[in-house]
Amino acid sequence: MPERMREAQRLALMSVGIGVAVLGLKLGAWVITGSVALYSDALESVINVVAAGAAWLALRLAARPPDANHPWGHHKAEYLSAVFEGVLIVLAALSILTAAAEGLVTPQPLDAPALGLAVNGLATVINAAWGFWLLRQGRRLFSPALKADARHVLTDVWTSAGVIAGLLLVPLTGWLWLDPVLAIAMALNILWHGYGLLREAAGGLMDEAPDPELIARLQEAIGAHGEGAIEAHDIRTRQAGRLLFIDFHLVVPGDMAVAEAHQICDRIEDAIRAVAPGDATITIHVEPEHKSKRGAAVVF
Repeated sequence: MPERMREAQRLALMSVGIGVAVLGLKLGAWVITGSVALYSDALESVINVVAAGAAWLALRLAARPPDANHPWGHHKAEYLSAVFEGVLIVLAALSILTAAAEGLVTPQPLDAPALGLAVNGLATVINAAWGFWLLRQGRRLFSPALKADARHVLTDVWTSAGVIAGLLLVPLTGWLWLDPVLAIAMALNILWHGYGLLREAAGGLMDEAPDPELIARLQEAIGAHGEGAIEAHDIRTRQAGRLLFIDFHLVVPGDMAVAEAHQICDRIEDAIRAVAPGDATITIHVEPEHKSKRGAAVVF
């Protein structure tokens, strides 16, 4: 197994442990105060733990080598983890909205708000430090599962900070309705985040093209290292977890020797791997000059 995949699995497992610790703190804050908003915050942390576990399982599956049933490997398992996490986020938001509606009908005063908010604040600081670091590592390892987990954690941080700031006003103003209103705002924010996760995961599963900036870098690398060939056309890319698939047609003079065409292909492949994120699988179909498509091609 590549070291990158091992490291990603270790990070996912660490995320489970940190999620459990943060969940314990947030549950404690809810029990201390009885706040609907803090209950909502704790519920999202339950999702964090489950999602981190799903990310770990997805990374284990994605690390499996190709087999007879999956000749291209298992890399898309990471997108399944992101879909699962997005569904859990939507379910959590619906549960929060239900609890918040009850709180609006019968608002309840908060017990020991200062202590409860202090405990929740400690959990939020831990989450913030971990979320930023995990996002950085997920980008470095080109792992959709780790990046999805990190973004979920950071969403939890922003909503927790908003809840804490809002609940500080409850004992000062006596506005008991502020607690369930904050919970509703938090649920809507969580729903928006869940939509973003599902949208990104669906794009990966549907072989959506990478961002235009990456495509431009790949075309530039092909154009700068194809000396001896005539053009490259029908350049296609797709992402599957950390693996980038690239294929295109390379037009060479009809009388060029196979060995010479192969050298050009090797040179272009090296250039692509130097700019491609993660690992790249490159397929080049060599064609004679009468197959040229100069209207939509990288010309050398």
